[in-house]
Amino acid sequence: MRAHTEKAAEWVYRGLWSILASWFKVPEQPPELPAAGGSPVRTFHPSRRFLSYLKFYFWFALVAIDLGLAVLWLLVFLSSHLAGLLLAPIFLVVMVVPDIFAYVAIHLRYDTTWYVMSDHTLRCRRGVWLICEHTITFENVQDIHVRRGPVQQYFGISHIVVETAGSSEGTHDNAFTIGNKAIMEGIDNPDEIRSLILERVRRSKAAGLGDERTERPEPTRWRPAEITLLREIRDDLRGCLPT
Repeated sequence: MRAHTEKAAEWVYRGLWSILASWFKVPEQPPELPAAGGSPVRTFHPSRRFLSYLKFYFWFALVAIDLGLAVLWLLVFLSSHLAGLLLAPIFLVVMVVPDIFAYVAIHLRYDTTWYVMSDHTLRCRRGVWLICEHTITFENVQDIHVRRGPVQQYFGISHIVVETAGSSEGTHDNAFTIGNKAIMEGIDNPDEIRSLILERVRRSKAAGLGDERTERPEPTRWRPAEITLLREIRDDLRGCLPT
């Protein structure tokens, strides 16, 4: 029964997603990055565990809000049975409709979140109504660290914060992108991704934007015999000049 319910919900959501994507011109494909020399580009969503993590907070908030509304309706009903019966449909709509929109919003947030990495660049994108896209060049990266709270640890996911020059780490930085940093949310293999980014940062800083640095040639040094010959030529030229 549950499997059929999930399939039905998936079918309804996919139809709604197609409508919203058409209305708001949401790109269904990940953002593109130029790859020099045919180098591979890695494209991926957050982990599916991140979707479960978002749903956990959704159900927690849903139970708390709906429970409060139910208690409020019960108080109205106890004070006046007629008022309680008349207001019951309104309370039901207020309790159910926002939950549906919130549930859809969670899936939209997941489906529109993309991370794209080339050899030299990281690009993050998320959003439906307002599409937020942040690009960071590995050559400018100053620090990379993994953030994981108790609930995230339970779901086996982490956030990877990639900082460039001028950025700072705050205690309440939960936004997708903040200033000179990009936050990769819902990563279930943070050590692998962090090591991959660090490797590309080292290569970018060692070779610039993909071009190998060439050593500067040493300045030409004149040998003593050549210096003597040049001095003789100078003296001969001076003797030919009119006095």
